[in-house]
Amino acid sequence: MADKNLTDKGNRRQGHRYTLLYEFFLHPYRNQPVSLLEMGLQIGGPEMKKSADRQTTRMPSVQTWLEYFSNVHVTGLDVSDFSWFIDPRFTFVRCDMNERKNIRTTAENMFRRFDVIIDDASHASLHQQHGFLEFWPLLKPGGIYVIEDLMWQPPAYETAGETKTRDLFRSYMETGEFTHRSKSLQEEFQALRAEFGFVHLFNDQYRKDTKEAILVVQKLP
Repeated sequence: MADKNLTDKGNRRQGHRYTLLYEFFLHPYRNQPVSLLEMGLQIGGPEMKKSADRQTTRMPSVQTWLEYFSNVHVTGLDVSDFSWFIDPRFTFVRCDMNERKNIRTTAENMFRRFDVIIDDASHASLHQQHGFLEFWPLLKPGGIYVIEDLMWQPPAYETAGETKTRDLFRSYMETGEFTHRSKSLQEEFQALRAEFGFVHLFNDQYRKDTKEAILVVQKLP
C-alpha cells in the first residue's frame, strides 16, 4: 500500500521500510476503531526551502492509512494547506511547528485523543521535541508515539549544536535519564518518564551500518 501510494515509508527503491515496523505495532488496530494523528503530509515544505503556501497535490501516508485501517479517523497536520482533501475519515489542521506556542495552541484546540501519533514533519530537532511534549498528553494510554527520519535534520531549521532527538532518547534508554543542552526541556522530558512503557530506536532499513532513524514510544496502559 505504501509503495502504491509512493510514500518513502515502504519498501520501494530508497524507501525506509518503516512499514515493516508499522505492521508489527499497528496490526492489532487494523480492524478496530482507531484515531491517528500524522504531522507532515507531503515532502517539500519549508524544510526544503519551499514556501509554506506551496501547492499541495497528494498525501501519500494519509492515503495509506485510510486504506490500511478499516475504521480509522486520520488527523493530518501540516504547515501547508491540505484542506482540499475531503473525506469523512480525515480532518486537516494547519500548524507552523517552528513556534512552540503554535503547537501548544493546536494541541489545546484538538477534541480527539489518539491511539497513534506520527511525527513525519520537518525533522528539525526542536520541532520534534516540542511536538512530543505538547502532543504526548493527547496520546491514549497504551498508544504509541512515533518520530520518523531521526538521521536527518533540515539546515533551514536546525541550530548548530542542538540536542538531536535520537541522542535525547538514546540517553534515556542507556541511563534512565534524559540529557539535553536546554535544562528546561530536559526537566520536561524527565517529568514524563513515569508515563513511558517501551521505548525503541531502530536504524534506517534496520541495518547495522545506518543511523538510528525511527523512534517508537508507548504510553503505559
